[in-house]
Parts: sequence; C-alpha cells; structure tokens
Amino acid sequence: MDDAQAIARMKRGDIGGLAAIVERYQVKAVRTAYLIMQDRAAAEDVVQNCFLNAYRAIGGFDASRPFEAWFLRSVVNASVQAAKKTAQNVSLEGNDAFEMLLKDDAASPEAAMEWMEQRKAVQAALAALSPEQRAAVVLRYYLDLSEAEAAQKLEVAPGTIRWRLHEARKRLAVILRSNPAIQEG
Repeated sequence: MDDAQAIARMKRGDIGGLAAIVERYQVKAVRTAYLIMQDRAAAEDVVQNCFLNAYRAIGGFDASRPFEAWFLRSVVNASVQAAKKTAQNVSLEGNDAFEMLLKDDAASPEAAMEWMEQRKAVQAALAALSPEQRAAVVLRYYLDLSEAEAAQKLEVAPGTIRWRLHEARKRLAVILRSNPAIQEG
C-alpha cells in the first residue's frame, strides 16, 4: 500500500492505514529523533506521539504534498521541543543495540569496532550541541535536505540555519579533533 492509499484509509478512520505508515516510516523517524535527542526511549516516545498526532490530524493533511516531509517535520519539531525540556546530556552507554538501527557499512570485525568507536565519538559530539543545532545538522547532513528545505522544516530563516550549521560545525570540529577514536580513523 502506498502513502496515498494509507492516507485515504486513515481519513476514513481505518487504523490499517496508520499501521502501513508506521511500518514505512518508523525506523527513519526514530533515527531522526534519536540523533536530535540522544535518548533512545525518549526518541521512541516522541515518534509514537507523532504517529498518533498524524492520525488525529490527517483530515487537515494536504494530499498534494509529500506525507514524508510533513511527518518528519513534526518529528523534528517534537524532538527539538522534547530535547529543550530535558536539556541534559544523555549517556551513550548501553545503546549499542539501538545504534545498529543506524547505517553499518563495516566490512571486517576490526573495521566494525573502529567504526563503532568513531560513531560513539560523533554521537557524543552531537550531544554537546544545542537541540536547535542538532536538528539543523540532522536535517542537512542525515536527511540530506538543502539549507532552504531545512529552514522551511524548522520554520526559521535560511540565514538562521546557516548560522546554526556554522556554529555546529565549529563546535564539532573542536570536539572531534581532540578525540583519539577520530584521530585514528
């Protein structure tokens, strides 16, 4: 079932349409929320609420626009708001199983171990950014949106996105330059 069919079913009140949408977008949505929030359980909660909110608000959805962009915008906004509320750095320990949801291109056990160390270093560096900076980085570099698209998703001026990305890159460079896992890789 494609998005249009799933949305039509949701508009008729058929929960099967929501199930199809959840199956299609859950992994990407949780990855996105996790990269912003740095907390697996909180990311899953935010995404679950976003799916329920999408189901409730589907009547107002403009079917001429892409559902994925509309939905991921709500995930990003909810993740930023939740991250602001908690305003804490979350430990990355114990998240190895969840991290496997993220892309894994390692060819050998040694490469996989090195890759995991680098990934943890990058995630720790991302956790040091503000929620707004993390959202900008995730939209631009993980979801591969243009600066203009990222600005639109976050409902800010393009100059604001450029500034957030500039500040995030500066901060990430300082943090990552001092990390041995990155220096070796």
